[in-house]
Amino acid sequence: MLEVLLSQIVSGLVLGGLYVLIAIGLSIIFGLLGIVNFAHGAFFTLGAYLALTLYQYLGWPAVIAAPLFVGAIGMIVERLLIRRLYDKEPLISLIVTFALALLIEASVRLIYGGIGQPFSPPPLLSGFIIWGPVLITKYRFAVLLTSGAVLIALWLFLEHTRFGRILRAGSRDPEMVGLLGINLPRVLTWVFGLGCAIAGIAGVLAAPLWTITPSMATNAIMPAFVVVAVGGLGSFAGAVIAGLLVGVVIALTIQFYPEASGAVMYVFMALMLLLRPRGLLGERWERFE
Repeated sequence: MLEVLLSQIVSGLVLGGLYVLIAIGLSIIFGLLGIVNFAHGAFFTLGAYLALTLYQYLGWPAVIAAPLFVGAIGMIVERLLIRRLYDKEPLISLIVTFALALLIEASVRLIYGGIGQPFSPPPLLSGFIIWGPVLITKYRFAVLLTSGAVLIALWLFLEHTRFGRILRAGSRDPEMVGLLGINLPRVLTWVFGLGCAIAGIAGVLAAPLWTITPSMATNAIMPAFVVVAVGGLGSFAGAVIAGLLVGVVIALTIQFYPEASGAVMYVFMALMLLLRPRGLLGERWERFE
């Protein structure tokens, strides 16, 4: 029982790491742009499909470029569509981004078909790692390490670079950032692209773990919203803690009570928000109150 419990906890941390990556990108876009991006899961799906395409034509080394393509697509979408929503009612952005998600999913179905496509991990990462009572595949362990490395790099970027400081300042007071002479529209374009690229990274990492389907966005976007709500708006650390907790809770539920695995994260979110309405480490932002 101890071996099963520890192995499921580690698997939950892997799943939670993917949820954190998706949620961080969603939180960055919402924090600075004020847009609830329902199409965020679609960019996760694009990351998985682009990784599959690059692998088929150019091999595994080319897969690393998939998130860059997703980020570039996100920047184009921001310039052509999202930019028109900044001064509109929040309901308009919800409807438009939901329609965008449907459009992306329909386009993926048109290009790749609706049948799920398997995507095997690299041969180098086949097999298992046995660490005491813990049994985990090499690929899952690599996903856990990669997710941690991406989050650390993102934190360093936000905390210790000029652009990162602009992002944090713009999320609190975008008008003041504009008054300082900073080209805010360009910053917003890059922010949307960054958030989409992070979702693309999660899609690349998840591709060998999940069957790649046009509807896989649903399995990504709802947990991301749960993680943002539980962790608290504006909190990087809160999103990380919440994502790992949600992943572990889901993994343990799948092992011991699989019938409830689809609803457990919503029950967990409801309980957490009853205790802390702003989330674990949420801050008060006058901009949204």
